[in-house]
Amino acid sequence: MSVIEIIAVVFSIMYVILAAKENIWCWLCASVSVSLYIYICYSAKLYLETGLQGFYFIMAFFGYWQWNKPKKEITISTWSLQHHLLIFGVGIIASILLGKLFEIYTDAALPIIDSFTTIFSLFATYMVTKKILENWIYWIVIDIVSVYLYLSRDLQLTAGLFAAYTIIAVFGYLSWKKQLNTLS
Repeated sequence: MSVIEIIAVVFSIMYVILAAKENIWCWLCASVSVSLYIYICYSAKLYLETGLQGFYFIMAFFGYWQWNKPKKEITISTWSLQHHLLIFGVGIIASILLGKLFEIYTDAALPIIDSFTTIFSLFATYMVTKKILENWIYWIVIDIVSVYLYLSRDLQLTAGLFAAYTIIAVFGYLSWKKQLNTLS
């Protein structure tokens, strides 16, 4: 456990709590936490997670821009089951292919699991920027798998963060679902 990991965890928790509350400042917290996690993940040989953190950094700016559009406010919405089945199919195939590539050509740790959390995090992050309700369900699964991933790399504090993320994601889902129901 390092000071960098502690700071990254604090900003990560702030991001998820603020996102669940639909507070635009979540994106600033995200940019700080992911900047630190780029270093942490690379040091742990979680190369796909490192790339994911770079993607998160870009998405923090995109999310802020999306949530701050002056012409219209983005409201919570939902996607069809068919849409999610397509994402699931593409995500599983991409996870296996990318994981195998990293297994063969790098010294990456747990490349299949790393690719799974990375690929599905890409989808889920985009869904957050668009305020798609089901993003929280994706995060629950991703977070549970990530607990194992980070424990395997001796990053207990980060594994604890992802356990907390799981709980926050449940509350985020319930909160957004309640809001969606009041809009209907």
